[in-house]
Amino acid sequence: MARATDTLAPLQRALGHKFRDKTILTEALTHSSARAGKQRADNERLEFLGDRVLGLAIAELLCELHPGANEGDLARLYNRLVQRSTCADVATGLNLGEHLRLSGSELTSGGRSKASILADACEAVLGAIFLDAGFEAARKVVRKLWSPLIDGDTDTPRDPKTALQEWAQGRKLGLPVYAEVERAGPDHAPQFTSEVRVGKVPPARGQGANKRLAEQEAARALLERERIWESVS
Repeated sequence: MARATDTLAPLQRALGHKFRDKTILTEALTHSSARAGKQRADNERLEFLGDRVLGLAIAELLCELHPGANEGDLARLYNRLVQRSTCADVATGLNLGEHLRLSGSELTSGGRSKASILADACEAVLGAIFLDAGFEAARKVVRKLWSPLIDGDTDTPRDPKTALQEWAQGRKLGLPVYAEVERAGPDHAPQFTSEVRVGKVPPARGQGANKRLAEQEAARALLERERIWESVS
């Protein structure tokens, strides 16, 4: 049991929260695919709770940082910060995927890096912190992890991925879908190539030193190629 607890120490340090009840953190990291009947709980209920915790903490933070912003500006910033892609990015920064409990099939299909699984787990962890120590503890973690993502300009999209998502949703094209198509170079200096697809728009590719940067460059390439960047920036 001590060994299992030790493996979660780096994650707790990254979060800035030490769990009193380690079992609830383990539950937050357990994907539904790894559930063994009724013998093991998964993170779906914690995800539901964490989504609400995140929403309240972000809404409070935005009102504090932008006292002169109107409701529309606040809503636009809020939507960017609580969207699933942002939660997945935060989870990636925490290296959350390495701590997930997944089924064998999810492991072989790259479940540790799937944005949907990472986003769910990120929210579940926030829900776990709330149950472990209350809203104030969860609030501190949200502020620590999300504050660097907040752009001071309420009129400018934070990054190409956000800009592309807003453009796609505004035209009812569905969410952009990203896929890693290549990884080259040595382990200490990898080069990722990602592709993005939006509806029936021809896909675009981008490269970067990590998956997130490659996806951003793919989004930028599509926006610039289609000459729509200026309309969203």
